[in-house]
Amino acid sequence: MAETGATSQNNPWRWLVVGVPYLWLLVFFTAPFLIIFKISLSDTAIAMPPYTPTFEGFGAIGDFLSQLDVENYLFLTEDPLYINAYLSSLRMALISTGLLLLIGYPMALAMARAPSTIRPTLLMMVILPFWTSFLIRVYAWIGILKPEGLLTLLLQSIGLFGPDQQVQIFRTDYAVFIGIVYSYLPFMVLPLYSALEKMDNTLLEAASDLGCPPWKAFWKITFPLSLPGVIAGSMICFIPITGEFVIPDLLGGAETLMIGKTLWTEFFGNRDWPLASAVAVLLLLALVVPIVIFQNQQQKVR
Repeated sequence: MAETGATSQNNPWRWLVVGVPYLWLLVFFTAPFLIIFKISLSDTAIAMPPYTPTFEGFGAIGDFLSQLDVENYLFLTEDPLYINAYLSSLRMALISTGLLLLIGYPMALAMARAPSTIRPTLLMMVILPFWTSFLIRVYAWIGILKPEGLLTLLLQSIGLFGPDQQVQIFRTDYAVFIGIVYSYLPFMVLPLYSALEKMDNTLLEAASDLGCPPWKAFWKITFPLSLPGVIAGSMICFIPITGEFVIPDLLGGAETLMIGKTLWTEFFGNRDWPLASAVAVLLLLALVVPIVIFQNQQQKVR
């Protein structure tokens, strides 16, 4: 057994398999992050690229490092626009994730408890929206939510509004929430379904035999066992929603303030790449650091 363990430790293929994920992170996460971080320490310039200093070789690395500063980060702490954008993005992401959980959990639970013969069909119906472009699906909501759109016609037809009244949802935060919940619902349902589908239903039968009411069995058995799916779905939704740009831009109004729109404006409108990079770095740290801390705590608990 000892020889087998030593052989597996010295197997070069083992190190290749382990090294591929780290190489992926190095090339597609760490390297781009370091580039953005370097730009965030630069100054705006009317040039191409629109910042200084630029790296001109290892011989001038001393001058290069001496010109870097943190004034962009200091500016972000002084301007309430960016602070409000961060807080507004976190608020909308929290509310949206809560709505997704409230809607997605019953859907996933119904799918997991459906007969095994129709589960693939239900799963296909959840995945089906991915067959259409994300941008086209968001654009479709414009025709539904605008004052003369399908939603107004539906509410008028059932008598909730008069023929001359219109529903003003488009270009509001409500429209953004609708678009986010619709777009990200599969990302919440799939992890929840994966966790609930593996649950041993005999535990619920045993609880029922012991006199436990269904609602109590749900909170004592079903929900705790599905927590990995709840956490995974919430993270998968919360992280991209915080930096969402397309949905707030197309469905939100002028008062819809999210960091994704602010970031786009700085990059492409103001062409202030250093400041936009500082915004991106702080956004990444605000999302990644709590997740890393949470994962470490989970490892200690296990």
